[in-house]
Amino acid sequence: MQTPRRDVLKLAGGGIAASLMTAPALFAANPSDVSGVGRNGKGTYDVRGYGAVGDGTTIDTPAINKAIAAAASSGGGTVLFPAGTYACYSIHLQSHVTLFLEQGAVILAAPAPAEGSSGGYDEPEPNETWHMYQDYGHNHWHNSLIWGEGLNDISICGPGRIWGRGLSRGNGPESHNPADRRTSGVGNKSISLKNCHNVVLKDFQILQGGWFGILATGVDNLTIDNLTIDTNRDGMDIDCCRNVRVSNCTVNSPWDDAIVPKSSFALGYARPTENVTISNCYVTGAYELGTLLDGTLKKFPDGTHVSRTGRIKMGTESNGGFKNIAISNCIFEGCHGLALETVDGALLEDIAITNITMRDIVSAPIFFRLGARMRGPANGSVGQLRRVLIGNIVASNVNPRQCSILSGIPGHRIQDVQIGDVYIQHQGGGTREQAALRLPEMENGYPEPTMFGISPAQGFYLRHVQNIDMSHVEIASLTSDDRPDFALENVSGAEFLRIRTQKVQGVPTFYLQNVDNFSCSLSRGIPNTTLDDVTEKTL
Repeated sequence: MQTPRRDVLKLAGGGIAASLMTAPALFAANPSDVSGVGRNGKGTYDVRGYGAVGDGTTIDTPAINKAIAAAASSGGGTVLFPAGTYACYSIHLQSHVTLFLEQGAVILAAPAPAEGSSGGYDEPEPNETWHMYQDYGHNHWHNSLIWGEGLNDISICGPGRIWGRGLSRGNGPESHNPADRRTSGVGNKSISLKNCHNVVLKDFQILQGGWFGILATGVDNLTIDNLTIDTNRDGMDIDCCRNVRVSNCTVNSPWDDAIVPKSSFALGYARPTENVTISNCYVTGAYELGTLLDGTLKKFPDGTHVSRTGRIKMGTESNGGFKNIAISNCIFEGCHGLALETVDGALLEDIAITNITMRDIVSAPIFFRLGARMRGPANGSVGQLRRVLIGNIVASNVNPRQCSILSGIPGHRIQDVQIGDVYIQHQGGGTREQAALRLPEMENGYPEPTMFGISPAQGFYLRHVQNIDMSHVEIASLTSDDRPDFALENVSGAEFLRIRTQKVQGVPTFYLQNVDNFSCSLSRGIPNTTLDDVTEKTL
């Protein structure tokens, strides 16, 4: 048997300048002994020993997949990427195998071949039955730089880099842009995993990750630790997963969300995302692509149209729901605020969020939405959003257009919420005309804080809520604001304790409409008040 033949396919148009690294002496003494080829000690398989070049130009995918297959056939092991740039199409993960990227190692997503040419990334697997219930990117996994399905005990570890330069960030066939509708040979995710368990992703970097830096769907016992992601759409989507630990990650995602638990119908049935912790993470949408990773931290010039999304969000896909989730010790900067959304008929419950700092927030610092988009199988019912605790939150320099919003819909209230020890400083400038606004319900709308337009309150807008407790909450504005600090509409059971605001002559702290069982005590400038039933009132 011969040593695996080097693949000498070249990328059209040249490659990336990269220093050719001298491969260490890792080959077996007898080249005909395939069991020794590429091995560097027991259980380690060097991709160069299987023909990978790492020059940034040669397509190294066949060699890498051979190394992975060799490790798997031996019962498992580590596939080693020494320093170098490995241009690739679809890499196939296998059970019991670790990919280890040494310092200076880069897995580079090669550009898709010209339309009509053969090769490129694996084809998106067919999904004609329930594809309409979520976006194109959520329905397919094989059209990725690195993917695995039905696997167990796998890991990708650093400290190298995954660079999705050749990946699409478009919307596939559903896009309005004809250039995005091509799918054959095109990859759109850096890492995608489906129906796997016992997975570790640790210590590496992702640059320009495509539609998703990481898409994990139906993955249980998932650890994501110490990743740095600087990307052009979502950082990581955790969809229909159980027992997940995300920690110590940094994500810059100006054009989409950073860390996103979801619960789509992509598996063909509703499966909740549950038992999840997200801790010690930094999320932002403030920096130009690549400048987080290179350390220059270049903010977008004034006037640049960028959504600066960059947040932690549950949703929008929410068919299976969210249960038992804790978010703690995280930093938001130059992005949207925290979002909890269930709009497709599922539960969102038992959520604890503590120790969050926010700066330069571009819309609502806190956004809860219980809606009725109902993107899923017919005859579903509206879900529930309940039992949420939020504490120790500080937000500064918040855009004043949208305050924090908790909004259900008529007949379906958000329930059992506690918010305490919160300080929100916004830019101010709200007017009396804005205070008089009555926001549309938009029951079926796509959930975003901006969906309602300018808020009629400067601190919190609460609508269709039952049993909310707010204590030790302070609202501060950098300039005068003529909107009430709190606006409540169709709220039952609201207790406020030790509320602090900046009093402006003639501007109420509370606006109440169709509110019952309201109380406010020990709050600056407001006498202790208990109200059983209010049609309309200000305090």
